Amino acid sequence: MTDYEALPDERNNHKVVVIPEDDAVFRLAQMLLLMDSLDRLSQSGTTLERLGCYDFLVANPMLVLIEEDDVDRKRLLMAGFDGRALSYASPAHRFTTRRERLQHDLALLVAYGLVQPTANKGILYLITDDGRALARRLSAVYAGSYRLSADILLRRLSKLSDKRLRDSMTTWTTVRYESPRPEALSLLDAIDLFESQFTTERPLRPAGAEGPKGQ
Repeated sequence: MTDYEALPDERNNHKVVVIPEDDAVFRLAQMLLLMDSLDRLSQSGTTLERLGCYDFLVANPMLVLIEEDDVDRKRLLMAGFDGRALSYASPAHRFTTRRERLQHDLALLVAYGLVQPTANKGILYLITDDGRALARRLSAVYAGSYRLSADILLRRLSKLSDKRLRDSMTTWTTVRYESPRPEALSLLDAIDLFESQFTTERPLRPAGAEGPKGQ
């Protein structure tokens, strides 16, 4: 009996899973839409730290809008956002990964002349006229939904101080036991939380120790 050998059609029939945020062009388009929304709110430039927070939360608004009776949450649900989507799993890890890519993405936008840095008590980033024109030519259904999310989230987040935004990011991206956001719980999160709770409630008995009689 010979070993099984895959036929050519079988070898070439692998499905490729594409994660949108792993695509540089997709991320650059999102950043342009975000910068354009900030421009519409008359923001005179935004720091790298705040851009990182805005970028992640506008793309994942259900991490912030957790109240079922929130009118803005219902508007975004109607626009196609869904907190139960797999993309909401392990938000802390995904935020860290996305933030690490931000400087590279901004450097590309600056090189293309779509965003410009300016100095004002630190480095701030602004969209240019060319960037604004390109952003407003994006007409996909997702672009409309993203703009709506940006309008809603930025009006809320822009009122927070840097420290409060930083603290809130920790809250919104951290999954805890009995979290009000079960949609953010991935399998690995669930395993970690289960092990943590089990260890807390039933500490391991030291080696060689004997339990009470009768056990």
